[in-house]
Amino acid sequence: MAMHKITVTVNGTAHSAEVESRFLLVHFIREVLGLTGTHIGCDTTHCGACTVLLDGEPVKSCTVLAVQAHGRRVMTVEGLERDGKLDPIQEGFMQEHGLQCGFCTPGMMMTGHALLRRTKNPSEAEIRQAISGNLCRCTGYVNIVKAVQYAAAKQQ
Repeated sequence: MAMHKITVTVNGTAHSAEVESRFLLVHFIREVLGLTGTHIGCDTTHCGACTVLLDGEPVKSCTVLAVQAHGRRVMTVEGLERDGKLDPIQEGFMQEHGLQCGFCTPGMMMTGHALLRRTKNPSEAEIRQAISGNLCRCTGYVNIVKAVQYAAAKQQ
């Protein structure tokens, strides 16, 4: 198998590694970097648990090759917190009880964070559309929507 040297900036820090051509970004994040907040769910893009931001845009890291991230910026759920302070989306999930089992939470937070970067005060319909690619089997989405709304209000 062909090996490739890649450098990916993850949560503001450049990381270099040698990876196989077929190595997925989700495995690079979890196995090489040890950042286990990005969850592996379905491996088929259906659940969204592995969602990260690639150059600011949400992507399902189970369908992105690590070599495709070479020279690019990745933000994981671990990158939301800054200097010991929770990001408004993290605070929203806590305050509005936007999680139960927590499995979908990292992907939901990354999707919500990306939405709030491009839409300062999204409607409920816009929030539901944004998270429609992320499955939650516990909450019924009501509190997830409230968590994003909380974060939007906090950022105002």
